[in-house]
Amino acid sequence: MSIEKSVLEKLLKLPADKQKEVLDFVESLEKKAVHRCSRRSLKGLWVDLGVNISLDDIAEARREMTTCPHSGRIGPQGETR
Repeated sequence: MSIEKSVLEKLLKLPADKQKEVLDFVESLEKKAVHRCSRRSLKGLWVDLGVNISLDDIAEARREMTTCPHSGRIGPQGETR
């Protein structure tokens, strides 16, 4: 039996209020899927704010996050030592 048939069969056995809950849940899953697919670039979110982030800025931020402030050394996978 296919997933669609199995879900439909079980859905039809539920009372109307529970069917509505299933519909709400499926719609929330759809929204998550659409939202996840639409995340390609954040540049459009700040284009009107005059924010200009260069690749050098990103590299510097990554170094700051992975460098130990006391020794300046970087451990494996960013672990500080």
